[in-house]
Amino acid sequence: MERLTIDPITRLEGHGKIEIFLDDKGEVEEAYLQVPELRGFETFCRGRRAELMPQLTSRICGVCPVAHHMASTKALDMAFKTEPPPLAHKLRELLYMGYIIYDHILHFYFLAAPDFIVGPTSPKEKRNILGILEKIGVDTVKMVIKHRAYGQKITEILGGKATHPVSGLPGGVTKGLNEEERKEIEDMAKSCLGFAQETIKIFKDTVLSNKDYKKLITSKDLALSTYNMGLVDEDNKLNFYRGRVRVTAPDGSEFLKFDQQDYRDLIAERVLPWSYVKVPYLKKVGWNDLTDGFNSGLYRVGPLGRLNAADGLNTPLAQKEFEKMIEFFGGKPINNTLAYHWARVIEILNASERAVELATNDDITGEDLKNPIAAETPGRGVGIVEAARGTLIHDYTVDENDLIKDLNLIVATTNNNGVINMAIRQAASKFIHKGKYDEGIFNMVEMFFRAFDPCMACASHQLGKVPLEISIKDKDGNIIDTITNFKKGEQCGI
Repeated sequence: MERLTIDPITRLEGHGKIEIFLDDKGEVEEAYLQVPELRGFETFCRGRRAELMPQLTSRICGVCPVAHHMASTKALDMAFKTEPPPLAHKLRELLYMGYIIYDHILHFYFLAAPDFIVGPTSPKEKRNILGILEKIGVDTVKMVIKHRAYGQKITEILGGKATHPVSGLPGGVTKGLNEEERKEIEDMAKSCLGFAQETIKIFKDTVLSNKDYKKLITSKDLALSTYNMGLVDEDNKLNFYRGRVRVTAPDGSEFLKFDQQDYRDLIAERVLPWSYVKVPYLKKVGWNDLTDGFNSGLYRVGPLGRLNAADGLNTPLAQKEFEKMIEFFGGKPINNTLAYHWARVIEILNASERAVELATNDDITGEDLKNPIAAETPGRGVGIVEAARGTLIHDYTVDENDLIKDLNLIVATTNNNGVINMAIRQAASKFIHKGKYDEGIFNMVEMFFRAFDPCMACASHQLGKVPLEISIKDKDGNIIDTITNFKKGEQCGI
């Protein structure tokens, strides 16, 4: 058996590698995404003051701190039994739209687009923002940088900081908007709206108009029929900030809809021996290894997962683009992994439209920012938001001294981990035959984990016993010994 290693994998947040195993005929027998880093947030957050959690957990990741800040703040709302006033919800959501805008722009143009605009098998030194500059011109790249900065400026105005916001607290927010700030956000959001429309055009011109890319994005060999998960409002429209969690089955029908505090009854987590990232699955379906279909409890989150889980979008322009996407694929659910990119650019449009709506709301400059804490004794609180990468869960138990007694974090990349591993195996099997491979083919395989925009820094945290395997190599890179802390077949974690 031949072992191929892609290490490090590139254009992602965090660290990881891909291990591919070929049989005696040179065909792919198995492939794994291995995440070797461990952050341990669930361990060192215990005993901390609950009020610190929105700032502490935002340090999990420098790319998606707003999502952790908001999920943490919502968890404290519940733990302290305090419902924020309507204005606070609007300000939180407006801040969140700035985050979705800048995060999706970052992924599409800096991490994913080099594969489409420059080319998946082009020289690796060209597959970056500089290569994109050569293809689409300096003026477009300037617009990319400008509008990503606009998204961060929106989060800075409302959150206090562009990267690690500090405005969230139980029952509301610390800061409102004055008219000057409101007008600045309105102007930036409107500019982002125009840029989002241009981004969709770029996607269509570079991907859908290219017969090779079109073949990839429609290939049934590169599709996974899984359950899909996302937050929805009362009309089953996508909502990034609040709502209920909806799960649809592989045929598109509604399978579950639940409130945030009930997730433990419906989701279980399993530890795999080769990675620090766990694999969640639906309890009602059960664990069936890394397989898709109705009998496997694995599910998909993120842009494609939540568009499949929702009945539509809550803004008109994005809804029209969503309908065009559904028509292109011949209906829902849409299962091709590379369709994540199309869903992502539609979400930039949705977030920009929603930001304009909120910034022009009549009472957005009001002063009713916070309600008092209602609980004499805090308890358990769960906060769920849609991070750019998918459904994010923060679950805290707070003791009588307002200290964190217990916590569980299920981040978007963790939710996607099982499907990511399947997508990598599927892509490797599609592109590697008879033992033939090169750097360009390796990048084609990487495209299929990259579509999920995974954040390994967020996903690798401790719950229960963490499996560890140390490989000892000689000077030529051959493995001569391994040391593990688990027995073969042992299930670690809870």
